[in-house]
Amino acid sequence: MKSLLKQISEKAIELADFEFTQEQTENKWLGSKPASETEIKLTEKRLGIEFPTDFKKFLSITNGFSAPNDIEPTFEPTDKIDYLKNIDSFIIEAYSIDGIENIGKELEKSILVGGINEEQYFLLIPSDLNRGKWKYWKFANWHPGEEEHENLESYFNEVLEFINGQLETE
Repeated sequence: MKSLLKQISEKAIELADFEFTQEQTENKWLGSKPASETEIKLTEKRLGIEFPTDFKKFLSITNGFSAPNDIEPTFEPTDKIDYLKNIDSFIIEAYSIDGIENIGKELEKSILVGGINEEQYFLLIPSDLNRGKWKYWKFANWHPGEEEHENLESYFNEVLEFINGQLETE
């Protein structure tokens, strides 16, 4: 996953479609220092869950990852990760109406790992006994709604494909 994140960083900075810090531009890296095993465990304890393996691996590579463009969310550091209901309860309420209440139920238990104060979120939704598998959602009202991904790597592969497509049209 580290090489995938590195490619996204390099290509996004090359595209220069977004404002990056001088440090990010010089290092060609949109990540930050890795989260320690202790930081990851403390975050899991605070939330009362155990993150999926791929998300723990992501955090061990970078404790936060800047948005590569204006349509992807910034992944938050461990100290900002929290349940969506603690950050934006209004969106849960908005999606808990008749006809789309199933989305509201998923949002109710989702963990916001990306996009605080942005127009799009990245959510991890813990498995339940029926599914046994985490859900990975990019979620935006302008999209509209949820865009489900198989896992974190499939999401980042799509981001890289999109950026490569942007570079080709330049």
